Amino acid sequence: MIRINLLGVPKPKKGKRAAVPSMAGEGPNPLMIGVVVLLIGAAAMGAWWWKLNNDAKVIAARMDAANRRYQALQVVKQRYDDRQREADAYQRRVQVIDSLRAQQSGPSELLTMIGETVNSTDGVWLDKMVDSGSTIDLQGTALSVHGVSNLMEALKKTGRFRAVEIKETYQDSSVKEMQAFTFTLSCEKKS
Repeated sequence: MIRINLLGVPKPKKGKRAAVPSMAGEGPNPLMIGVVVLLIGAAAMGAWWWKLNNDAKVIAARMDAANRRYQALQVVKQRYDDRQREADAYQRRVQVIDSLRAQQSGPSELLTMIGETVNSTDGVWLDKMVDSGSTIDLQGTALSVHGVSNLMEALKKTGRFRAVEIKETYQDSSVKEMQAFTFTLSCEKKS
C-alpha cells in the first residue's frame, strides 16, 4: 500500500534520531510584511516631507529677511550715489575754478609787467594793448623817438619777449603845443 504523508512531516526512521519538525507553512504572513513595509515607507516619506516643509519655511524666512536687508541697503546705496554725484560735481567746480585762477594769473602778471615797464620809461603812454596769443601789439604816444626806443629796450630786458619790433611811428599833427609821436610795437612772446 502506498502511504501519502499529507502533513509534510517525515516519519522518523527507526534507529536514527527523530528529525526536527519543519515549520513550512507557519512563516510570517506576506500581507503583514507588505503592510509593515508600507507603514515604514509612509512614515519615512512623512518625515522627509515634514523636514522639507520646515526647510522651505526657514528658507522663506531667510529670503524675507534678506529682501528687507536688500531694501535697506538700496536706500543707503542711493544716498551714497547722490553724495558721490555731489562730490564729483564739487570736484569739477573746484577744478574749473583752479584752472580759471591759473589762466587769470598769466594775463594779470603780463599786464602788471607791461604797466611797470611803461611807467619806468619817461614820456611814454599806452593807448591800446592787444594780446593775440603769440604776439602782443602795443599802441601809444611818446614825447620823443628816444622814449619809444627806451620802451623797446625795457621790454626786451624783461625776458618775456623773443623780439620787440616797431611797426610804425609818426609825429602826431593833432597835438600843436608840443612834439608827440604815435607808435605801434609788436612784441613776440617766448614760448
